[in-house]
Amino acid sequence: MDYQEGKQRFIEVWGKMASCWGIPPAMARVHALLLISPEPLTAEEIKQQLDISVGSANINLRKLLSWGLISKKSVPGKRGDCFEAEKDIWTMIQKIIAYRKKKELEPVIAELEAFSQIQGDSAEAKCFHHVVSEMCKFSHRADKFLTFLITEEHLQVLHLLSRVVG
Repeated sequence: MDYQEGKQRFIEVWGKMASCWGIPPAMARVHALLLISPEPLTAEEIKQQLDISVGSANINLRKLLSWGLISKKSVPGKRGDCFEAEKDIWTMIQKIIAYRKKKELEPVIAELEAFSQIQGDSAEAKCFHHVVSEMCKFSHRADKFLTFLITEEHLQVLHLLSRVVG
């Protein structure tokens, strides 16, 4: 497989894989291109290389910026903003975890805590309270674990994982 074929396959695979993480495939394809680009790219260059519309490129660049996965750069000789992906894989993973934690897990915890205040003496109310309480405990543990992943150095996390999985 030559470089161009490998590049295209990587972009497609990254798009498919990212959709399993809840990341839109088009956003992941833009991210993949920026990940493997040795220098920052303009929205026009991204549009051309991925054969997408300017609107799609701009929307996905804004999303990637909001996730903290890319940054804007000024490049002498290039017109307009250029974009560069975070190349450190551990930092990238931490940013994805932080974004998903904030947007998905934290709102669920708030809702579960509100549900845990529901009162009642019926069998149904007791069952409801038990299930919500267990889900809340689990969600808080998951939140602590994700916070650990976000805040710790990758070597410490790898050391912990190596003890867990052997």
